[in-house]
Amino acid sequence: MVHHEIELEKLRNEVSLMWNLTVSQMQKAKRAMVTLDRDLAGEVLHSERRVNAYELNIDNQCEYIIALMNPVAVDLRFVLAVLKINTNLERVGDIAEGIARYIMDSSKQYDESLLELTEVILMFEEATSMLEDLLMSFHNEDTSMARTIFSRDEYLNEMNAKANTLIANYIKQHPDNIEQALHILSTIRKLERVGDQSKNIAEEIIFYVEAKVLKHSDKKEK
Repeated sequence: MVHHEIELEKLRNEVSLMWNLTVSQMQKAKRAMVTLDRDLAGEVLHSERRVNAYELNIDNQCEYIIALMNPVAVDLRFVLAVLKINTNLERVGDIAEGIARYIMDSSKQYDESLLELTEVILMFEEATSMLEDLLMSFHNEDTSMARTIFSRDEYLNEMNAKANTLIANYIKQHPDNIEQALHILSTIRKLERVGDQSKNIAEEIIFYVEAKVLKHSDKKEK
């Protein structure tokens, strides 16, 4: 294996480690919300430093490869895609950290009826599953799997669109639990943004593998 191939493989491994860490953050944040496990939420907060460290290291690796190895064709597309995926994953880490802070601040266990009404746990599971499938798509260069993300994100969008009404109705019936309701509303907003980051990642995988730019294209093209 020549030097540039070794560097590209190191880059692929590094972004995979970061990817798995952000998936773990999402999984832990979901479990912490269901059980009000502040220790688990604390792990999410602590691991955000590692996500940030990965982001800086991956940026440096990409700059090194571009500056000194002059990659072309698919290798260049790979590095450019990783640069953007790196940013998307760091934002997912920020989102998980933000949710964990709500859990740390909560004074009591989340009302099960509120979690069921808003489907926030199902949103967590779908958002996390999308990230896991995208990692598999990235490794296997499977653009068909990447394209499924665009339609799967619609569920997160739909629940986000319903959230204001659902939360307003809940608060009318449970005026003593406003803080929790607002935490859940903010969590829904954040999970919808995980969907947006996932769509961006899917676009980068397609760009890397197929040399197609989908940014700003309509749903039919995707």
